[in-house]
Amino acid sequence: MMQRIDLRGGLPARAELLRLMPRAVGDVSHAVDAARELVEDVRHRGADALRDQAERFDGGAPANVRVPVAEIAAAVAGLTPELREALDEAIRRVRAASAAQVPAGSVTTLADGAEVHQRWQPMRRVGLYVPGGKAVYPSSVVMNVVPAQVAGVRSIALVSPPQRDHGGAVHPTILAAAGLLGIDEVYAMGGAGAVGALAYGVPAIDLEPVDLVTGPGNNYVAAAKRLVRGVVGIDAEAGATEILVIADETADPGFVAADLISQAEHDEQAGSVLVTTSATFADAVEAAIPERTAVLGTAARLQTALDGPQSAIVLVDSLTDAATVSNAYGPEHLEIQTADDDAVLADIDAAGAVFVGPSTPVSLGDYLAGSNHVLPTGGQARFGSGLSASTFLRPQQVIRYSASALDGVAAHIVALSTEEQLPAHGAAVTERTNR
Repeated sequence: MMQRIDLRGGLPARAELLRLMPRAVGDVSHAVDAARELVEDVRHRGADALRDQAERFDGGAPANVRVPVAEIAAAVAGLTPELREALDEAIRRVRAASAAQVPAGSVTTLADGAEVHQRWQPMRRVGLYVPGGKAVYPSSVVMNVVPAQVAGVRSIALVSPPQRDHGGAVHPTILAAAGLLGIDEVYAMGGAGAVGALAYGVPAIDLEPVDLVTGPGNNYVAAAKRLVRGVVGIDAEAGATEILVIADETADPGFVAADLISQAEHDEQAGSVLVTTSATFADAVEAAIPERTAVLGTAARLQTALDGPQSAIVLVDSLTDAATVSNAYGPEHLEIQTADDDAVLADIDAAGAVFVGPSTPVSLGDYLAGSNHVLPTGGQARFGSGLSASTFLRPQQVIRYSASALDGVAAHIVALSTEEQLPAHGAAVTERTNR
């Protein structure tokens, strides 16, 4: 049974509301010490540490940490027509949506001869993490690689854990997705050690350090990203997936139950939250869950997630209150299924991605919506955003002033630099204007 949180009768103050939000017990901070050991081991021992960690955590070291190009080509050739068509369509849609995320350059003219140019420069080299473990995620290859390519990144390294069932190699479907996108630098490594390898490089396998690490993973991957931040950039400290559904009595309880289940099957720590104005509807959703889980091979895992402290049914007085609760939670995925979806959407300010209406389930966004499924978790949507082409771009300001334009502001610069007791700043200007 999912826990219930009854907030009818008036919402508490924001601090208390944040405390009441359902969250997984184990978070990234609990994994930092273990992740630090793994990252430092790779930093100092390189490929040997990666092989040892693969034996320890992945059930066997790969024959080649760097995947041979021929193996990637073979994986592409081995795709079924149905899966290749699905991947091609996902790539097409994500590429189209990502193109809209590239900002246009601009020039601001402040006076005659005084210009500030805004341009967006792609990262030189990035490392993309594709998780393994309980499932296979070719969709994550698409979601990581496509926006990087659209942004103009020229050097891309992709890492994914070696698979026990494939003799210590990267899953062939992961390799095939990489191959379809033209990625030939793929490494069989995972976990915190892989993040360390991307950040610091591993000369023995020709892995050069990257400038940015992106992609979802478990708490140890997230902890490693926290540890290397500053050495490299990161997109976010992604944790277990989560969904929050705002629904009223007009929604279909079967749809909502199916959507809560769909995210719960990712991981035992996955969070599924329903916020509703109707206790009767909540009962109907909960009653619809057993019949839908019984036929699934992932039933045990998802039931653990639904019964955990990170999942809940939250009862509220109004849809306005539901939006307030959602904003405090900051869901990775938010679904809105109500009599007036647009009115609820107008009150939403914190969500990784928002899925509006009964025909827009989160699983659509996981694969074929065109949106990106690498999104902030653990409440980070309150201050962060999902992966996009802009993640791989750096805004740069290019300043161009003529001699007359500099002369026009020289007195102001001298006045400010004098006030700040930095006379050399002013002198650098008067050196020019006095000539």
